[in-house]
Amino acid sequence: MDFGKSDDPRVQAQLDRLSQLSVPEGRIGLETISAMMERLGNPHRQLPPVFHVAGTNGKGSTCAFLRAMLEAEGYRAHMTTSPHLVRYNERIRLAGELISDADLAALLAEVLDACEDLGPSFFEITIAAAFLAFSRVAADACVVEVGLGGRLDATNVLEPDALAACGIAALGIDHEKFLLAPEEGVPKEPMARIAFEKAGIAKKGVPLLSISWSSPERKQIQVCSAAAGSLLYRIERDWNYGDEGYRDKHGILHFPELALPGEHQSSNAALAVAMVRHQEKLAISQSAIMQGLQSAVWPARMQLLSDGPLTALAQERKVWLDGGHNRSAGEAIAGEFEGKSLDLILGMLANKDPRALLDPLGDAVRSLTIVPVPDQDCHTSEAFGPNARAASGIEDALLHIPDDGYPVLIAGSLYLAGEVLRLNDEIPD
Repeated sequence: MDFGKSDDPRVQAQLDRLSQLSVPEGRIGLETISAMMERLGNPHRQLPPVFHVAGTNGKGSTCAFLRAMLEAEGYRAHMTTSPHLVRYNERIRLAGELISDADLAALLAEVLDACEDLGPSFFEITIAAAFLAFSRVAADACVVEVGLGGRLDATNVLEPDALAACGIAALGIDHEKFLLAPEEGVPKEPMARIAFEKAGIAKKGVPLLSISWSSPERKQIQVCSAAAGSLLYRIERDWNYGDEGYRDKHGILHFPELALPGEHQSSNAALAVAMVRHQEKLAISQSAIMQGLQSAVWPARMQLLSDGPLTALAQERKVWLDGGHNRSAGEAIAGEFEGKSLDLILGMLANKDPRALLDPLGDAVRSLTIVPVPDQDCHTSEAFGPNARAASGIEDALLHIPDDGYPVLIAGSLYLAGEVLRLNDEIPD
């Protein structure tokens, strides 16, 4: 578990406290976070309008597009996302800026002092801290990314009055230990169960939008929406996107070239557009939407690394970075590299499917180098077959990459991605 490290001793002292929590790897359930909110004065009821985003893949990119659109309109936007890549501060953005070390240290200390005896998880402390900060700093909107699932995620303590819109990004199988755990009264088919968990963020009277095209996910989202009494705006019926652009009752938008690379980003952009155009709490102009699509920033998602200490080792080749680690992410990456060859550097946590990225990429992979994920239990090269070569780390992998001129892709874990950004002096800000 990556609790983060800080050069600021005040922050590090609180991160050390986080590492001692009784439930470090997280839990699902709302009882503890609800008790925490009560002790902290219910800050989740004192927030500006919230855009709440769930999904297996793409929810972070959707949040990035939402934030960019809001800021293009001139609004001040808070945002909480996870995980962090390099610094814990990345999880809490206040009115557009990452929380400062001084404010973060004081905030974590306040939340831990008030709630530590409740036995909270790392993520529950993080969300409680984020909502407390959001309630105190003036802003016009909040963007909140679900951590795990939706129905029982700590962010789902949010109530209908706080919400502008809820969105569900692409769905896939991930976090099976939590999201497919046996439970009475829930769907048995895996993808229906995933949809059931994600659609648990639906709230009475709040717009709900999903990019899910297929059954049984779509059907399950409709069932959950009806049960919650949310305002479901269905793709293909109420809005749509494709080669001709985005379309809904307000008209057609022809997307510009998106700031975030990868063909799969069009669906995340479309979801963000649909969310802002189907809510009524904040006016967001077409020009702000277009500007946001062209200015969004989301590190480690098909990111072309800049010149730096790490890329200097790559023999002047392009080096791409993606934190994808499940099959759906592998399919999205494969779509971006379709018809091309690449040298793949892969590091994957031991609880992930080692074939999740390899199988979709298929023959595009000309060489495969396996690296450890720092401070994590991870797969060794033996898990990836006889053609996989082991390296001691990213630097070693780049120094010994085949001299074939192909682009390099580093992927498999957001924890690994954070290490890559740190080594290449590209710290997210």
